[in-house]
Amino acid sequence: MAQAKRKKRFFDVEIPILSKQTQLQGYEIEELEGASIKYDLTRMLRGKNVLLHLRVVKNNDKMQAMPKKIEIVRSALKRMVRKGTDYVEDSFSTKSKDAVITIKPFMVSRRKIHRSVRNALREKAKEELISYVKDKDSEELFNEIIKNQLQKIISLKLKKVYPLSAFEVRILDVEKKL
Repeated sequence: MAQAKRKKRFFDVEIPILSKQTQLQGYEIEELEGASIKYDLTRMLRGKNVLLHLRVVKNNDKMQAMPKKIEIVRSALKRMVRKGTDYVEDSFSTKSKDAVITIKPFMVSRRKIHRSVRNALREKAKEELISYVKDKDSEELFNEIIKNQLQKIISLKLKKVYPLSAFEVRILDVEKKL
């Protein structure tokens, strides 16, 4: 006995953080829950190569894509580091208001600098980011990174240690919701 063929259809999925809508393909709308989406924000952020990873969840009969991770593409970071400059990276986990998140800041100095200055930058950035993140929820953090508000605030505080040509949050990843 032959089974009836099912046909895939497109279903609308809202992305509230970007105020946009996209379509995902599937047999039923329920099977889209838990699906992941990679959204390229390069054009939206004027050439800053950023990928936004989203997870689809069902919310009041509508499918919504909630942010899970935001990252800057490795090739864009290579373009930031010029000859005669140094870069400083770090990676740490911290608690925000509603989740445990991993933050990987990326700093580029204007000139070559000593290891002690690089270490001081790394420590100050970690301290400032942990204190900034603890009273914000994860969606608010994603919004601030997209709008470049978080980077500007932290960069101004790090300027007192050593002036930077660039400060970026290379990766912001939600490990688990609380």
